[in-house]
Amino acid sequence: MIDDIDRNILEILQRDARTPNAEIARQVGMAPSATLERLRKLEERGVVLGYGVHIDPDAVGLPLLAYVFVRSGDEPAAAEETERRLAAIPEVLEVHHVAGEDCFLLEVRATGTADLGRLLRDVIGGIPSVRTTRTTIVLRTVKSGAPLPLHPDRRSTAAPEPARV
Repeated sequence: MIDDIDRNILEILQRDARTPNAEIARQVGMAPSATLERLRKLEERGVVLGYGVHIDPDAVGLPLLAYVFVRSGDEPAAAEETERRLAAIPEVLEVHHVAGEDCFLLEVRATGTADLGRLLRDVIGGIPSVRTTRTTIVLRTVKSGAPLPLHPDRRSTAAPEPARV
């Protein structure tokens, strides 16, 4: 289990994974060596999965974001094969096995609608077990990459107030 100090360390790293250990230690009120040891234990236990960089998709020529619902064959072996093949597609950023009408929800990046069409038709549609796809194109992202709410006492308990116009 993680305690409040671990949660504080994780919150700092979620804001900026490049925060130096000495600064993390200062913010949580511990010695740098103790902070580093806690961080190593969080990594060993699989709480911290890795460190990364956020890249502006527009700057690298991938401005189109779409979510694709995929329905595959009913056989468990077909679902596993579909899952493996979908995960291997570079433009597919995330693959979620979902409950409901569809089997998978994909987050996809493309250069534009023609590129997305090719991806849907030739790549995803080329997987033999894929039966149907439904696609939603994102027009504007309002919130993305938010940190996990690590402190239970700070989580929402009621619906937020509507924005005033």
